[in-house]
Amino acid sequence: MIVEGINVVRELLNSDSKIDKIIAENGQNQEIEEIVRLAGKKGILLERVDKNKLEKIAKTKTQGVIAFVPAFKYAEIQDLFKRAEDKGTKPFIVILDGIVDPHNLGAIIRTAECAGVDGVIIPENRSADISDTVYKTSAGAVAHTLIVKVVNLTRTIDELKKAGVWVYALEAGNKQIYDCDFAYPTALVIGSEGKGVSRLVREHSDEVVSLDMYGKVNSLNASNAGAIAIYEVVRQRRK
Repeated sequence: MIVEGINVVRELLNSDSKIDKIIAENGQNQEIEEIVRLAGKKGILLERVDKNKLEKIAKTKTQGVIAFVPAFKYAEIQDLFKRAEDKGTKPFIVILDGIVDPHNLGAIIRTAECAGVDGVIIPENRSADISDTVYKTSAGAVAHTLIVKVVNLTRTIDELKKAGVWVYALEAGNKQIYDCDFAYPTALVIGSEGKGVSRLVREHSDEVVSLDMYGKVNSLNASNAGAIAIYEVVRQRRK
């Protein structure tokens, strides 16, 4: 996989992610030189090239640096519980039900990482995969996030519930999220851009919650709604 951009490559270098090779543009750009130094410290193969050669390799506007990385390695459910245990906090998991736009997926992963979410669960089907676009949209947060891919979301939800996790599906027109208690192990389900949370996932969740809408438009973009809901959980847990 080719990953492009200064912020993304920097975050890869600051994580435990494996990097096969980095190509950096010649010149005196301070941020690129910082990446070159980091790559040198980690013993990563580095090639300096001129701008024309870099642009022939790149898929998008690169900002002068490209990293070649192996296919993304997905985590396991138990890894999410282990991360929460290591932090000494109750598990907080985000489940994505049918997020097919890689830009939305990247944006939600970025919010989840910034908010300290223990991990993100995506389905094997009806979901964007972790791609170069997701890396870039997440501003490199993918490199620090535990992401689990599962065959069956409803079965996974049932397993989480058996493990003591309360599962909340985010859907319009239900109990307000501000009236919930997220002090317990929590999983928040964010539905697809067009259809929301699927029927089976909604039925298997413990509770369906929504965000207040005060304007004439009755819904938010999936990544925006997810960001508000994720930080409501964080806000409550800070009390």
